[in-house]
Amino acid sequence: MSDRDTERRLSRLKNTAGLLDSRFRIPATNFRFGLDSIIGLIPGIGDVVGTVVSAWIVVEARRLGAPRRLILRMAWNVLVDSVLGAVPLVGDLFDAAWKSNNRNVALLERYLEERD
Repeated sequence: MSDRDTERRLSRLKNTAGLLDSRFRIPATNFRFGLDSIIGLIPGIGDVVGTVVSAWIVVEARRLGAPRRLILRMAWNVLVDSVLGAVPLVGDLFDAAWKSNNRNVALLERYLEERD
């Protein structure tokens, strides 16, 4: 895979993670949240959709060559987000604070920088 392709994929992952975890800001605060917190309010399907997109980020990390240990750490972040995020209302606040997708993309980005 070329460096350009890796950069393009990483950029897509960053944009997706930002949309899910930190796209919006509550005025007059530094508190940011994303679509994951909003769609999580939809009973049943909201948390499933968020988990599927989060899992896609982990799969993409594997395709970019992330080692097993990093993939397991990223999967753990998604699992914590999915399980605790499923608790009505409190879980949505947890989603907004935990930001598993931003965490995972930062882990992947750090790995890719160290690898080069």
